[in-house]
Amino acid sequence: MKSTVETLSPTRVRLAIEVPFDELKPSFDAAYKRIGAQVRVPGFRPGKVPGRVLEQRIGRPAILEEVVNEAVPKAYEEAVRDNSVRVLGRPEIEVTKIEDGDVVAFTAEVDVRPDLELPAPDSLVVTVEDMTVTDEEVDEQITALRDRFATLTGVDRPVEDGDYVSIDLEATVDGEPVEDGSTTGLSHEVGSGELIDGLDEALVGLSAGESTTFRTDLPAGEAAGRSADVAVTVRSVKVKELPELDDEFAQTASEFDTIEVLRADARSRIERVKAVGQGVQASDHLMEALIGSVEAPLPESVVAGEVEWRQHNIVHQLEESGRGLPDYLESEGHSEETFQAELRVNAEKAVATQLILDAYADQQEVGVSEEDLTQHIVMQARRYGVAPEQFAQQLSQSNQLPAMMSDVRRNKVLALLLDAATITDASGRPVELTALRSGPGAGSGVPDATAAGDTDEAEAATGTDEASAVPTDVNR
Repeated sequence: MKSTVETLSPTRVRLAIEVPFDELKPSFDAAYKRIGAQVRVPGFRPGKVPGRVLEQRIGRPAILEEVVNEAVPKAYEEAVRDNSVRVLGRPEIEVTKIEDGDVVAFTAEVDVRPDLELPAPDSLVVTVEDMTVTDEEVDEQITALRDRFATLTGVDRPVEDGDYVSIDLEATVDGEPVEDGSTTGLSHEVGSGELIDGLDEALVGLSAGESTTFRTDLPAGEAAGRSADVAVTVRSVKVKELPELDDEFAQTASEFDTIEVLRADARSRIERVKAVGQGVQASDHLMEALIGSVEAPLPESVVAGEVEWRQHNIVHQLEESGRGLPDYLESEGHSEETFQAELRVNAEKAVATQLILDAYADQQEVGVSEEDLTQHIVMQARRYGVAPEQFAQQLSQSNQLPAMMSDVRRNKVLALLLDAATITDASGRPVELTALRSGPGAGSGVPDATAAGDTDEAEAATGTDEASAVPTDVNR
């Protein structure tokens, strides 16, 4: 077999491939076997019909077509290996010559990874925000802990903002009761605004046993959006009492003996969370700097595929939440043009991120071990709330394991780049990423590099914080 490679652009090549007929015998044998199993010829068992008989029966051209369909993909894969072509996506194949008994020739145009000029890892410089923990932040943590141990005590007075009440509700529209529009013994924090418009204002000033009626638009149910009269009766009024902030509270609410030690632990916890945040910020800033400094030509078909995948993912998540894309765009005040432009920007960023990290992974000869892959699968399975074995089976069935391995490899090389880079905070102090490696994403030492921008639009549209699919890959 002969093959040549012609560079069409930094991201696309054309392979010209010729396969002599003497190399097509395995393909002819396979073609005879497949066709012979489908054609009934008197005197021969299915699958045992000789090739010359089949050619007489259905014609040589039909046999050649089957042979070409069998041989071309294999010849293409061999040419890719022989020429070390780093392909992205599927090729566009055109058969240019079939000379029976001589040669089969075809061309294959395919996107490829561009050659990139990469800065030395130890030349990378990243700045993150200062990490400071204020007394107010510690107070918020302690207050949240006190809330968990608060008690509700009944009071004999009218309702005030912040009280906790037990109430009965009954809604009517045009004098008729609304189906599923009544409830009894409902607990509610006055002033929270968690139920229906107008309720909190109606409750203030009522005492236990008193009732009133207010008018509001119903937010849900069969009468959603209609104006209704809602009768509310107060059953009881209670206030929340926080425990005293003393050593006894520290002993009740934690394993610590004193309130000072409890506050110190709260401060330490906040510091660890912020240290992880610094690591995430370092990862983001590093990739932003690389995308800005490395000239990475983007294969148009890969970017287009990424845009299509993102839009499909967003629409799917919106549908699961009971919304449509037009309704979402209208509610957010976005036009279709703006939405598509944002999709495009994030798709280009994701593809550039992957190309740059793949180039560094090749340069640094980063590999993925079975342990690396297993650890990542376990972590992702926990993220999606499924058993690791089930998650691995889903990946295998959907042919997503290669993409998962690419994700792991990119995360590993991003960790290497962060280790080599000079990372300081805004005040010029060195930043260590040890907290990040012991926090979320500890499997690879860094946040998921390949998910950069993958879920931005979906999160905005659905209010979720994770995508429902495996992160995308330029090999998709």
